[in-house]
Amino acid sequence: MDSIERLTEFFRQFPGIGPRQARRFVYFLLTRDREYVKGLMESVEKVRQSVSICTSCFRFFTKEKASIHAGVFSSSSICQICSDTSRDTSLRMIVAKDADLEAVEKSHSYHGLYFVLGGNIPILEKNPEQKVRLRELNKLMESVGNRASEDKNNEPKKLKEIILSFSTNSEGEHTTLTIKQILEPFAEANGFKVSILGRGLSTGAELEYSDGNTISEALKNRS
Repeated sequence: MDSIERLTEFFRQFPGIGPRQARRFVYFLLTRDREYVKGLMESVEKVRQSVSICTSCFRFFTKEKASIHAGVFSSSSICQICSDTSRDTSLRMIVAKDADLEAVEKSHSYHGLYFVLGGNIPILEKNPEQKVRLRELNKLMESVGNRASEDKNNEPKKLKEIILSFSTNSEGEHTTLTIKQILEPFAEANGFKVSILGRGLSTGAELEYSDGNTISEALKNRS
């Protein structure tokens, strides 16, 4: 495999990129000067160094921004959304990926916290915990149960609702049903409800590509 084929294979691993588009990326880079390619490489390396995964919601975030938002200048393991004291901690939305979270944030219709599952659950997957963050989700639910048993003076705002916000394609629907089954025992034991995005998202729609008005309507009509 020559260098062009090797780089093409790297681009083919990008989501939604086919072999022809991947090869166009390679030829595009070959037409750029050395400074452009150097800047691209440095940007990729900087992203790897400055971006971390939030230990609370598991989204990718820039550590410098989170530190400034929190009023400190040291590295932080909590993102700016989770550290924002104005957010409604009684609401938790579960999304498949970071792009879905960003789409919801741009709609300005939700002000609670999030949990990024890390993808959809493939319909025929026998070990979904190896594909998405089911173990982490269970730990979150256990912590909710532990907080509910603490003295009320030491307890943060009680969880009232978890919103399942997945795309309305086949994998998204399968993921919704699977996560709902996992959450229902915890919901019954701890007194919170599990809701699903309602009308607004058409069948087969990707949450990531939905506009703000559509997401707002889906949130208003969740059931």
